Amino acid sequence: MKTHAIPMKPPRRFGVRTIATLLGIRFAYRLGSRLSPLRTVAHAARVFQTPLASSRERAVHALATMTARRDSVEVNGEQIATYVWGDPATQPYILLVHGWSSLGLRWESWAAQLLAKGWAAVAFDQPAHGHSGGELCTLPDFVRTVTVIGRHYGDAEGVIAHSLGGAAVTLALDHGWTAKRVVLIAPAADPEAATSRFARFVRLAAHLRPSLHDTLTARTGVAIGDLHIRHHAPKRTQPALIVHDVSDRDVPVGEGELYATLWPGATLLKTRDLGHRRIVDDEHVQASALNFLSSTDFPL
Repeated sequence: MKTHAIPMKPPRRFGVRTIATLLGIRFAYRLGSRLSPLRTVAHAARVFQTPLASSRERAVHALATMTARRDSVEVNGEQIATYVWGDPATQPYILLVHGWSSLGLRWESWAAQLLAKGWAAVAFDQPAHGHSGGELCTLPDFVRTVTVIGRHYGDAEGVIAHSLGGAAVTLALDHGWTAKRVVLIAPAADPEAATSRFARFVRLAAHLRPSLHDTLTARTGVAIGDLHIRHHAPKRTQPALIVHDVSDRDVPVGEGELYATLWPGATLLKTRDLGHRRIVDDEHVQASALNFLSSTDFPL
């Protein structure tokens, strides 16, 4: 594992109304955890699997400046919105995979740079995100969708994925499609750690987390423990660049470090003060990712 660092910017603030809403949710979950655990777990599972409404709202606004060609691919009975720059049928292409509560067109700022390199690009909205169908979504849905999209457009020159998309790519690679090189930005590694952070955030009682896991497994058919990247990253053979910010509050930098440890030959690039979202649009991160995808060497 090779490690590099690049410097870098100020944290988000929460408004009074947001804080009041959060306090109300936490009170309800504390009370529900004691008085009505089954209903509380069912509600928590639905919340955990429901992307923020901002994903669909941002997708509508993004159409006004979209430079991509829209298409769709059916996955598990749902229409998945895809966005294509260039022609992946005749050009090597880069697959772009967004994270939780995000959208495919969040990669718009990357498109011109990819096209300038001679690559086409393909992005898409995960189920229940952006313009895609569906209401609920978790990591197994992310994995299934990445796999189907990858098979539909064919083997990729490279793949760039953010957050939960990084975990999905790690699990989906080499299942009927592949990519030559992989860039994972702030990738999530441990689904049980994610449910633990969620439970602490909403104040769901710790003893109800196994029931939450069982509820998630009942819908997806995949045990949460099987989704940890320790079962998958060591099997990957593609050169990989892992980019993670040391101040990431959504997915701790330790999860990126775990990828770099488990993925054979991976390079870890650490940033500072970019957090979990700004890191994707940072020009230094973009330049490093494009350099990695286009080089057999990776000078920083």
